[in-house]
Amino acid sequence: MKKIIFIFFLASLSFQSKAQNIEFPSSDELKITADLYVKDPGFPYVLLCHQARFSRGEYIETAPKLNKLGFNCMAIDQRSGGHANNIINETAERAKQQKKPTEYVDAEQDIRAAVDYLYKKAGKPIILVGSSYSASLVLKIANGNEKVAKVISFSPGEYIKGQSIASAATGLNKPVFVTSSKAESADVKELVKDVDEKHLTHFIPNAAGVHGSRALWKDNPNNLEYWNALLRFLKVK
Repeated sequence: MKKIIFIFFLASLSFQSKAQNIEFPSSDELKITADLYVKDPGFPYVLLCHQARFSRGEYIETAPKLNKLGFNCMAIDQRSGGHANNIINETAERAKQQKKPTEYVDAEQDIRAAVDYLYKKAGKPIILVGSSYSASLVLKIANGNEKVAKVISFSPGEYIKGQSIASAATGLNKPVFVTSSKAESADVKELVKDVDEKHLTHFIPNAAGVHGSRALWKDNPNNLEYWNALLRFLKVK
């Protein structure tokens, strides 16, 4: 019965919260574009980071659902990206115009700047979410960072040139949720093997699943499986 109620509950979340479009500087003064979804200033704040070749548009469906579930959100455009759901990555466009490097590793400063911005706005530690290459970076950024309360990582991997994410995540001792497609799960398990196991939740879907945070999109046939696991981690009742 609880599962049936939850399915109908998620179905009822198919609405659009109005996002506020904002800009703030990265550490090298490149302007970062973000969509801010604030439902209630007292709610926890979630920073949403996109996958390769994507934009903040990756979260136009997910952020409103998180609003309804009791979370404020900010989805950012990192300088390494393209477009998603018909939303152009404005940060990436600016970076190209200014001839700044746009590799995955170059986007780390954008995520760090966004953590600082949202932490100041929230007045308390935030929840940090990454997808694909940014899922790797958030594990690194969260480790030892007092501005991050929890980290959620969709399909992390060793995607960052010249860096070992497994090493960077070693000893991470705050609540961590990692997931991926089923085919990626063995590699993900190896990647997070040195994260403090007391704080680690590794969700492996029963179905084939999807790469990145697209696993939460309604066009993923087993999106409810991911939502259930995520909401258990977030302790949403």
